[in-house]
Amino acid sequence: MLNDPKIELKNFLDKEVERYNRDEFIADDPISIPHLFTKKEDIEIAGFLTALISWGRRPNILKAARKLMEMMDMSPFEFISDAGPSQKKNLEKFVYRTFQPDDLLFMVEALKEVYQNRGGLEQVFLNGYAESGEVKEGIVALRRTLLSVPHLKRSGKHLANPMTGSAAKRINMFLRWMVRKDETGVDFGLWKEVPAAHLIIPLDVHSGRVARRLGLLRRRQNDWKAANELTVKLRYFAPDDPVKYDYALFGLGVSGFY
Repeated sequence: MLNDPKIELKNFLDKEVERYNRDEFIADDPISIPHLFTKKEDIEIAGFLTALISWGRRPNILKAARKLMEMMDMSPFEFISDAGPSQKKNLEKFVYRTFQPDDLLFMVEALKEVYQNRGGLEQVFLNGYAESGEVKEGIVALRRTLLSVPHLKRSGKHLANPMTGSAAKRINMFLRWMVRKDETGVDFGLWKEVPAAHLIIPLDVHSGRVARRLGLLRRRQNDWKAANELTVKLRYFAPDDPVKYDYALFGLGVSGFY
């Protein structure tokens, strides 16, 4: 009797998840930055800011994100809450690719507004998510709230908008960090009101290429529709935790599978 190809693919992907969803994965991944902290608010803010600059080579991302945390005195929540003009001026030295000082200063002010007046990142996300049970609506609510703070037009491009078709890879990665929880402890599982089953896979050019080679994705563009299509396929293998396969797609990309 021939093996079911879907079962074979699931077994293959599960093994790849096991290879990368472990403590050893943390050190060389952007998730290592929020792992520097223990307070919920510090983890959220460090994770959010790190996710925003997570494009390019991972060593460069880690270097930049660590530098940013040091500029915030390794207390990001306290910094965004209490930093004075001289401390904020120090942030003008921070640049990572197209993420400029004005973008960072805006994000600091926006995060201050979110934590002082809106209940924090989790609550703002939940305000949108609770309306429909869709992550997409939570992302839109978070983006809308952050952009309610005065900002340069160019700064808005760092906050992905799934309503215009963006795959929102970086914010979906941040949500994976905040929502997923398993025995390995790589992801934090801090946001307990959002089921991991509702998360959307963080999709980029690399994971998209791997997914297409595996026959999991037909859509050519790496946009929100493609991310949703891929997530639906992955739910066949793990209905309660489809985005755990982000580890598999990442690992296969790193190993040169595609």
